[in-house]
Amino acid sequence: MRVELLTVGDELLIGDTLNTNGAWMGQELTRAGVEVVRSTVVGDTLKAIGEAVTAALDRADGLIITGGLGPTYDDLTRDALAYLAGVKLVRDPVTEAAIRERSMKYGVRLRESALRMADLPEGSAKLPNPVGTAPGIRMELAGRPVFALPGVPHEMRAIMTETVLPEWRTPAAPAVLTLRTAGVWETVLAGRLAPVERMEGVSLAYLPSPANVDVRITADSPGTLDAAVAKARGLLGQAVYAEGRVTSLAAAVLDLLRERGETVAVAESLTGGLLGAELTAPAGSSAVFRGGVTAYATPLKAALLGVPEDLLAERGAVDPDVAVAMAEGARDRLGATRGLAVTGVAGPDPQDGKPVGTVHIGVCGPEGSRSFTPTLTLPRDGSRARSLVRDMTVVHALDLLRHEVLRVAMIREWEQDQEGLEGLR
Repeated sequence: MRVELLTVGDELLIGDTLNTNGAWMGQELTRAGVEVVRSTVVGDTLKAIGEAVTAALDRADGLIITGGLGPTYDDLTRDALAYLAGVKLVRDPVTEAAIRERSMKYGVRLRESALRMADLPEGSAKLPNPVGTAPGIRMELAGRPVFALPGVPHEMRAIMTETVLPEWRTPAAPAVLTLRTAGVWETVLAGRLAPVERMEGVSLAYLPSPANVDVRITADSPGTLDAAVAKARGLLGQAVYAEGRVTSLAAAVLDLLRERGETVAVAESLTGGLLGAELTAPAGSSAVFRGGVTAYATPLKAALLGVPEDLLAERGAVDPDVAVAMAEGARDRLGATRGLAVTGVAGPDPQDGKPVGTVHIGVCGPEGSRSFTPTLTLPRDGSRARSLVRDMTVVHALDLLRHEVLRVAMIREWEQDQEGLEGLR
């Protein structure tokens, strides 16, 4: 089945909001064996919506629309569908009652416009919204199925999961799995995975973001997928930190530390708290993450983290030994097993003679301390460099910590193996 996606909203056209709905739907429909042939974004006008719907149904076997089902005057998706079908809008009494009840429950004055969410094109089917107010809509236009879903992401996903995907999922849906990698560039990954690319019935897609790349493996059968994943993992080694789409690098690092009964504390300069925020995003992080110190000003690196003042005076704040001293200070002052620190130049101007993009990461643990200086590829557009440097630094820091924990774990496993051999002699 060939399906098109249509997203409605002025905020998407002007860039105020990213079209995450389209990306998520594309992934889920592909998993269900549905071919997504086009994704279009239009503004909040009847003309734009109507033209886009008509064009899509001329090309595809079905259409999914998100957005334009809310209560405001510019939510016009239901109006456009009714116009194209040549029918009127009729109010669903069950939805109207739910809207009124919700208004009373929260003590909010009911605006008449809110009841627009209960209007459906005559002859259409209402799709229950288990997590919101506005229902979805299913109807036939030009002999093809059209689904209209709310633009609120969690509402759209709920209706897609419970109603749309079960209807369209095919028995011959391809087997898909995503390997999540960090610290290796896309071109390097592609070179390593060339033998997997040559496997019959297997295709790869590379989904890059700052400093990490997801590799989506699609196969024609579960058995072929298992073989492809095993080969890919063997070729990539520790570059793979997780399987699946939901596990973040921070969550993977926290899991490693939790398994070993270890904790971590961070010290940040150029990232200004982003590293700590990433480590506290996963649920249950408090069992592993002790805390962090954002020592942005150079004197605070000495006052709060114990970085030697003579070291700062001699080399400045952007230095590998300073990064190590910051990590050790965070570990000691916050009572953690491991310390992780970042310092560098995010821009827009150089600092202490160091160019934008210079970053040093310090890590310390029971086995000792070390620093790491990643190579960052900066965009030609200087206005984007600052945020990119900060984002890439967070990923590199987490990946360095992950490798340190794995390195120690491998050494300990080897030592345990040796102890076992001694017992057999």
